[in-house]
Amino acid sequence: MAILINAHELKKAFAARPLFDGLTFSIESGEKIGLIGPNGAGKSTLLKILAGQSSPDQGTLSVQRGLRVGFLEQVPVFSEGATVQSSVLESSKDPDDWQEHARAQQLMSELSLSGEEGFGPETPVAQLSGGWKKRVALARELLKQPDLLLLDEPTNHLDVDSILWLEDLLMRAPFATLTITHDRLFLQRISTRILELDRRNAGGLLSVQGDYATYLDFKQERMAAQERQEVRLKNTLRRETEWLRQGAKARTTKQQARIQRAYDLKDTVEEVSYRNQVNKLRLDFQGAEKNPKKLVEAKGVFKRYEGRAIVPPVDLRITPQSRIGLLGPNGCGKSTLIRLLLGAEAPDGGTVFRSDQLQVAYFEQNRETLDPDLTVLKTICPLGDTVDFRGSPVHVKSYLDRFLFTYGQMEMAVGKLSGGEQSRLLIAKLMLKEANVLVLDEPTNDLDIATLDVLCDVLQEFNGAVLLVTHDRYFLDQVANQILAFGIDAKGQKEILSFAGLDQWETWHGEQARRVAKARSSSSAQADLKTTPVRKKLSFKDQRELDGMEANIQRVEARLGELEAESAKPEIASHSIRLTEITREMAVLQTEVDRLYARWAELEAMV
Repeated sequence: MAILINAHELKKAFAARPLFDGLTFSIESGEKIGLIGPNGAGKSTLLKILAGQSSPDQGTLSVQRGLRVGFLEQVPVFSEGATVQSSVLESSKDPDDWQEHARAQQLMSELSLSGEEGFGPETPVAQLSGGWKKRVALARELLKQPDLLLLDEPTNHLDVDSILWLEDLLMRAPFATLTITHDRLFLQRISTRILELDRRNAGGLLSVQGDYATYLDFKQERMAAQERQEVRLKNTLRRETEWLRQGAKARTTKQQARIQRAYDLKDTVEEVSYRNQVNKLRLDFQGAEKNPKKLVEAKGVFKRYEGRAIVPPVDLRITPQSRIGLLGPNGCGKSTLIRLLLGAEAPDGGTVFRSDQLQVAYFEQNRETLDPDLTVLKTICPLGDTVDFRGSPVHVKSYLDRFLFTYGQMEMAVGKLSGGEQSRLLIAKLMLKEANVLVLDEPTNDLDIATLDVLCDVLQEFNGAVLLVTHDRYFLDQVANQILAFGIDAKGQKEILSFAGLDQWETWHGEQARRVAKARSSSSAQADLKTTPVRKKLSFKDQRELDGMEANIQRVEARLGELEAESAKPEIASHSIRLTEITREMAVLQTEVDRLYARWAELEAMV
């Protein structure tokens, strides 16, 4: 494979704060790379350097001549007053070229930006949600026909259906991709190589060929080996130090060399110890002292707007042991349901009981309560220098140290922090509030994997209830013991279903997606028949495709059945690498089955 980009000894600092130093790596054509690392390691900055939007302080970046690079930023920027179509065409070499217009129309159609969702090419981008803005920005980058597509947290603000769609797009893409994401299931499915950006790695970067599961196995083995190395080196250093203390005469060249090796060994031990160091957040939400057995209970609660169901009738009981995850498309009514349960909005029908002892702490998705101009210290402690945590005064700097903020960061304005650091700061604020219900609206956006693991553990141990809105399926599966999913029933009416786990939801969601696709294909076919009363003769190519369609579907479904049977074998269940390969192939095959059925309906509609 051809090398698209070769980076050598890259260094970058933000003000006096070093981000990375000595990064050396390359990106080859067709590679699917996942980029991970702790918050503040410089991942977004590295992507901007690769995209040509920033320059390294030191080092060289060699780029293949004529390389086309697309860059989907974490928060896409659009021109004032731009429409969907004008935004997509911004990346066109010649906006007046009819072929460019045709390609733009095709991309907008593939990304559902052509009117199917209640808006069209002339809709102002400012009116769209964050998820649809991401699609517009993606269409803009795809119009460049990139050889390399850089994606910075592409799943933020996307609902599950959009994430599944993006997974399929990236898995089938012929171009190379480099994706920053902390969504582990998404990372597992779209990556064939993992880069971990962390100053504790040798050279600041760890490269592992394979998917995320392969990286985890490699990382575990590497950390165990480094820990054994640290023990061995410390024992050697202890013996050398004792020898030095004995007052050995450093007159001979041999003795002088041994003394120098002892000093060098000390530096090596410090470096290995630093690499083995794991800085963990210390999270502990303050549960209320008295927790009633029943916090909230809803019976037949629903909400309508202009005759349209926003929240269909739902029954729900929330106790201190409840860990409830809400899943559904953006705008389906998840936030409205939470407001109904907590009393921030009145229902149109049904009843809601709330305990007199109800205390709520709310993590808002967009971090609106953080003032970007305030310092980190003033955000947590506006007055004085201590905070009240669990009934005891704690110095604000000691408190912030629990969240891995350095003394330098504590004096920084909140607006200069990374997205993950701002999320940590918001969690720090919430931990000062006593509560028996935690409401977390997309808490996983921007947080690194290590922080997500700690947050997951804390939520499991919290002595109150948790209401969780997230599209991170791995995190949801680890935390929730009940999933409320917004869907559409067979009659086309909105419904809310309850599932005990993510596996049940995935089975239901797959069946619903196939039903919706079949209904759309059927309605499209009926529309074609109405507008085309004369029977149309297929071309030779289309007729040949139609004749072989059933056999093709049977072939793909047979292979899918073989893989399902293989995945159920005990020896495969314990073989993580093979199981991952089977899962990836099954996902590709299922997508192909859905495509074939849709194409079959399309060809039959043509005749």
